[in-house]
Amino acid sequence: MGGRGQIVRMETQQNSFTLPAEYVVDYEALLHDAGLEGTTVVLYLLQHLPFKWRDLYVAAASRPTNIVRFSCRSFEYIFDLYSELELMGEVPYDQTVEDRVVAVFGTSARPDEPRDGIRMPGWLGETGEILGATRDKGHFIAHCMGGGLDVNVFSQDRKLNRGWSPQGKTYRQMEKYCQGHPGTFCFSRPIYADTSSVPRWLEFGVLKEDETLWVEVFDNLPS
Repeated sequence: MGGRGQIVRMETQQNSFTLPAEYVVDYEALLHDAGLEGTTVVLYLLQHLPFKWRDLYVAAASRPTNIVRFSCRSFEYIFDLYSELELMGEVPYDQTVEDRVVAVFGTSARPDEPRDGIRMPGWLGETGEILGATRDKGHFIAHCMGGGLDVNVFSQDRKLNRGWSPQGKTYRQMEKYCQGHPGTFCFSRPIYADTSSVPRWLEFGVLKEDETLWVEVFDNLPS
């Protein structure tokens, strides 16, 4: 991929969500700058997006952060390992503050193993009892497009995860695009409104074959 892309925002069928200003990334400007530098869009995004996401997350946090970065399969994770600060005695223990994902990014791939039907039910326990009747054990990156378990799993609105709501249909459409086009650059960025690991919003982005960037914001805690 090369050349300049342009942002295309495809709204959900009935609702669109706008992030508070302190969480907004100007993706259109990034694509513009990639064109000016004459580099590939993917390379430019890989070089700049992780730091923009990190900086916005740290600036919005109301507490110290411990940002780490690691790879799993074809994706990279930016993660706030707050519990390490507690273990080292750098901050007091606080059970309301949870380790959590800052962003996941990489290229879609075909699953390298079958879905684990044993480990998923064991994560946190029975879904309805632990998360509630309206929640699912969702994936930042779906299994069908190369995602794994562990830190990739989070508490997700059931209608969004299963494609039952208008925004859920769009969410599934984006996942299916990545599944049907292995090697597609994509990302999932949770945005939090408290100190828990449950995102208030989910920002999902897909760089399509025509180098347009499809970015949507989804409500993960609908009323």
